[in-house]
Amino acid sequence: MFGISALGWVHTLGSLPAIPLAAYMFARHGRIVPRSATGVAYFVFMLFGGATALLVAHQPVSYVIGLVTILFLILGYGVDRVAGFGRAGKYLETIFLSLTAFLLMVPTVTEILRRVPDGHPFVTDLNSPLLLGAQASLLVLLIVGLLAQIIHLRSQGKLVAKAAMGKASAE
Repeated sequence: MFGISALGWVHTLGSLPAIPLAAYMFARHGRIVPRSATGVAYFVFMLFGGATALLVAHQPVSYVIGLVTILFLILGYGVDRVAGFGRAGKYLETIFLSLTAFLLMVPTVTEILRRVPDGHPFVTDLNSPLLLGAQASLLVLLIVGLLAQIIHLRSQGKLVAKAAMGKASAE
């Protein structure tokens, strides 16, 4: 079905839950929150997806996407544990983890358009305007999303600073 091998199905079904988990965290928190139950599940499914992508990859770019996804995932979940980043750590965490969601969606959208409907896919050429438009839309969504997340984090930081100043002056 859809020209996917058994290992391809394991990869697809094993990484698929990361999509609704990311969507939930983006909708609820405005970003991927690593130290939450949903964030831990996202990490597991993304790590599984990135690792198994290396096993099912047919094109050199697929290996790069799998490795870079794993790298950003580890950086995103680990940056908060490294001393010295201060407030920048939260920004880096948000950027790295948003990039993992982007790197999940680019091949997902590409594979859906290249395999559905079964036998007569929407896209047969990697240079198809439909595919390039879908990928460009994901890039725009990434850029707009990152800007919104950074603005939101910045406003949260200002609110925390104001609250701390108000508390200090009240004492």
